[in-house]
Amino acid sequence: MRILNSIETARALPFAKLVDAVSLAATQLADGHINAPERLVVPIDAASVLLCMPAVAADIGVTKLITVHADNARHRLPVIQGEVTVFDSATGRRLALLDGPTVTARRTAAVTLLGIQHLSPAKPSSAMLIGTGVQSAAHADALIEFFGIERFAVASRDIANAQKFCEALQGRYPHVNATAIAMPDLTAHCVEMDLVIALTTSKTPVIPPQLPPTTLAIGVGAFKPEMAEFPPQLLQARSIVVDHLAGAQHEAGDLLQAGIDWTGVRELSQVVKQGWLHADVVPVLKTVGHAAWDLAAARVVIGG
Repeated sequence: MRILNSIETARALPFAKLVDAVSLAATQLADGHINAPERLVVPIDAASVLLCMPAVAADIGVTKLITVHADNARHRLPVIQGEVTVFDSATGRRLALLDGPTVTARRTAAVTLLGIQHLSPAKPSSAMLIGTGVQSAAHADALIEFFGIERFAVASRDIANAQKFCEALQGRYPHVNATAIAMPDLTAHCVEMDLVIALTTSKTPVIPPQLPPTTLAIGVGAFKPEMAEFPPQLLQARSIVVDHLAGAQHEAGDLLQAGIDWTGVRELSQVVKQGWLHADVVPVLKTVGHAAWDLAAARVVIGG
């Protein structure tokens, strides 16, 4: 069995391959060829949970075990810790043990890339990232590697965090222009951006209620019913695409709190298979995550 640490796991998951793998997994999940029940959420304490996410296909299966401890900063430990076990479906033979947070970060960014690929009216050249955590860093890496984006704005409630994030990003990619934005200035800067991506655990909307009609807004961070990154005004004004419909109906706090009409919500797998007729106003994309995306990542690692 291969055991990969966080650096090795990241190297084994190039975004070009990962996006294709997620696309295939999305269609297989919709067609019933991947068996993945809803993730099991076990409370540990008021600020912590254990997540168990299994998925099985004809070739391989995975189980991701993740702990989320929101207060871990005071212990100088990561908020998210865990691993992904990969096994051969025919025999149960263990094939690999992957770093769970790295898989989560990169496959989540790959879902975003897939959504942009199918929903954006043109290849994006600029992006606003709201949030400065692990997911924001993974998304910046993904957008640079996959689309070649060189212009970023990064917003945070703590402008110092945004500045540190931009400095680190430009340290990794000297050719990139990254500007720190204070939250009160967010709306004005979003007007200039092709993408607005929220990557927070906020309980109040952080995405502006009005955006240019061709700006694609994506909500990634809010994964509980009490969380919300999208404002109701924007959700009511635009079509909505989600990465997984059943999961969104339980976990997408933005959509639940806005009381959206679920009959009009489309799943990303439908867009992958049928395409999206680009209208004057682009939709919004909401992702909540799914074990099938972890299985997709495992396929990339196993396939080399």
